[in-house]
Formats: sequence, C-alpha cells, structure tokens
Amino acid sequence: MKSNAPRIIISAISSNSGKTTVTSAVLKAFKSRGNKVASFKAGPDYIDPMFHSRIIKIPSRNLDKFMIGENNCRYILGKNSINRDISVIEGVMGYYDGIGTDTSCSTYELATVLNSPVVLVINPSSMAASVGAIIHGFINFRENSNIKGVILNNVSDAMFGYYKNIIEINTDVKVYGYMPKLANCRLESRHLGLVTAEEIGNLESIIEELGEQALKTIDLEGLYELATSSDSIEYDEPNINYIGKTKIAVAYDKAFCFYYEDNLDILAQMGAEIVKFSPIEDEVLPKGIGGLYIGGGYPELYMDELSGNKSMLDDIKKKVTDELPTFAECGGYMYLMNSFTDKQGKLYSLVGAIEGNSFMTDSLKRFGYITLTSQNNNLMCKAGESINGHEFHYSDSNNIGEAFLAVKPESKRSWNAVIADEAKFMGYPHLNFMGNIKFAENFIKKSSEYFKSNFDIDKK
Repeated sequence: MKSNAPRIIISAISSNSGKTTVTSAVLKAFKSRGNKVASFKAGPDYIDPMFHSRIIKIPSRNLDKFMIGENNCRYILGKNSINRDISVIEGVMGYYDGIGTDTSCSTYELATVLNSPVVLVINPSSMAASVGAIIHGFINFRENSNIKGVILNNVSDAMFGYYKNIIEINTDVKVYGYMPKLANCRLESRHLGLVTAEEIGNLESIIEELGEQALKTIDLEGLYELATSSDSIEYDEPNINYIGKTKIAVAYDKAFCFYYEDNLDILAQMGAEIVKFSPIEDEVLPKGIGGLYIGGGYPELYMDELSGNKSMLDDIKKKVTDELPTFAECGGYMYLMNSFTDKQGKLYSLVGAIEGNSFMTDSLKRFGYITLTSQNNNLMCKAGESINGHEFHYSDSNNIGEAFLAVKPESKRSWNAVIADEAKFMGYPHLNFMGNIKFAENFIKKSSEYFKSNFDIDKK
C-alpha cells in the first residue's frame, strides 16, 4: 500500500530541548485552525503520547524501528494518517541519538524510513553565530539528514529576528518561528520523565496557552507546506486476523496507564472486548473475563490505595491462581508480586499471585532495548521464539524470572527475565505486539479458550 500523508517530524539537538512543549503547541494550534491532526511519538515512550492524545482527542501512536520494524512504522503512520490534514511526529532524545554509539533506531533513521522532513527545536540562549554552526553540523553529520527547518525555543520577540538572520544567512534551513518562555506552561518531570497528563490539574489551560502562542509566533502555513512536500511511503499490511471471542480486563487508572494503543487495537481486532477497570477504585475484576492485562505506570506512588484495596487483591489472586490468562508488564508485574518496599523501608502487601518483593532504587535498572528469547513454552509463545522489547524502571525485584533470555542489542549483555507459563507472562519488559503479532494471537487464543469454557453460553 502507499501513503501520501502530509507529515513532519519535530526533533531536537538533545533531550530537554522542549520537543514535547513545542509539539504540543503545534498540535493545539493546528487543531484550533480546524485541521484534522494525527500525532505520533518516536521510540518507546508512553508519556508524551498521553499529552498528544489530550490535545487532538484521538489516540497518539508510537513509531519505534527497533520494537516493530521499518514496515510496521510506515504501516502505523499510513493507517492512522488517513483523512488527516497533517501528521506530527515527535522525535526521541537528540536527533541522531540511537542504540549505542551510532544512529541505529534514532529519530534520524525514522525520518529516513518515513521519508519525512524534519524541524529541529533549538534553544539558542547564550549563543550568537554559534547557533548557525550547530545547525550546520547537524545538517551535514549524515547525508540526506532530512533537516529542513528549525523552531527556536525560549526566545524573546526582541531576539527572534536576530537569531533568524544568523540561521538563514549561514545555513540552508528555514526558521519556522519561535516559542517564548511561558512561566505557566512548564511541564513537571519525575524519575521516568514527565508526569502523566492526568496528574496535571491545569493541563487544559496550559494547552490553550501553548496553542494561542503558537498561532502567534510559529509559521503554521510554512509547516503545512513542508509537510505536504513529503515523499510517499509504501508498506505491507500485517496479518491481524480474528482469533476468537473473549473479554480482556485492562487495568487503567492513575497507577497503571502505560499502554501502546496498537496493543489494545490488535487485541480488539483479534476478538477481544477491552474492559477497563481500576485496581485502586474497583472492588473486584470485571465479570466474565477471559484474560487480564496490567500494564506499567507509577504503582509506587499509590501503594496506600493499591495495598488497601483488599477485595481487589484477593479477587485478582484467586483468578490468576485459577489460571486466568494474564499479561503484566513492569508496574503490573510489581503489583502481582507478594509485596513492595518503598525507599523508607515500608512494606506493602500486594496481590501475591507470584512470589517476590519489588523495591525502589536510585538508578535505572537494565535500561534500554532488549531482544527476548523464550526458554519455555508459555502463554505468549513457544520455546525459541522471540520479540524485541524495552525496559525502563527505577525499581528492582528479587524475582525477575527466568522464562526468557534478554539480550541488549548494542552490548550483547544478557540476563534472565520474565515469569511465564501456559497461563501467565509477567515481568519488567514492555512489549509492542506489532513486533511479533504471534504473541498477541497466542494470548487471545488462550483467553478465548478460557472465556468459552467459563462464560460463553452460546458455546455451551
């Protein structure tokens, strides 16, 4: 298939340059003009897409070359850009930053895969002509860099013209405007990045102010013209087939909110009715379910509520012990263990469906991309089958599992990971089912069998 979707990538020279703020401002401004907008995030990040989704009122998607491959990146972009006026893709880290010491799986490589023009966000504070040198270096660091323009961040109206002249005289890129410092629009951070969109009480007012500012100081017409200059992309549609009827309970609240939208879509396409519930607020799991999916999030921040909801803990333990097909990633895996210990040494009792204790540390553990290869037959796959994944957590555990071998692509460092058998897959790694659709097929197959044997009266 072919897509001619108008699109731009908003990247930066480094992390913490303001990519998310500028992207949010641009998304809101285009939406305020009446444009139909799609948004995407490069890499495995969960939090930035939450902000995008709040702005454009439809799900934002992840485009991750390592996790899902080149074809599927093009497929997700093409599929979700249909009938959209413009697609805005937020980059990850610095433009050329990838796996290890090269550009593998960087935003630069994604721009090449997607044939997409790139606009760099840059903060020129404390610079003069050097800002031109930096941009010139980025353009020429690799052939066909795709860098076509810049947006200046944290720049005053008085200084914008000064920097614009420096850049456009000394480089071949266009300056598409600027964003000034907005004291009321600062997005707070914590150990896994930004706080989630749901935690910011005045987010709507922040979004409004960002959008109003972008309408004044960013060249939206110019960005749209740049987006329409994108070359077409071609892709093959993956085979996502109906497997069987089931109902899957998905934990979704302020403690558990890290989900790839495409994971939920794939499960639904294969036959699952997705039923969201709150481990904090609800007393028991939804009735009549054939599977359980508990994603990541910030459970460590809500341990009083989670550990205090005894009826939910007991119900989940009983269902998982009775071999309800269960998939749990990172925070969800922590929740299913016996207990959690916070930094002050306080012990919280949790579900107890699997043995072990998790605890907070002061640094990232086993951070980054991994390839997971199964050591046994389990809920998701057979022994020897593999999928690419990602770990990003400050907690650790005394029982990380040994059902899979995790190997880092840049160093070949490896370790055992994941607790898995015929009814469960629980561990720190995050998965994107687009990376190996068979994992989703097997989960749905087991969930459908459980559902039919227990609840589907039409089959009895």
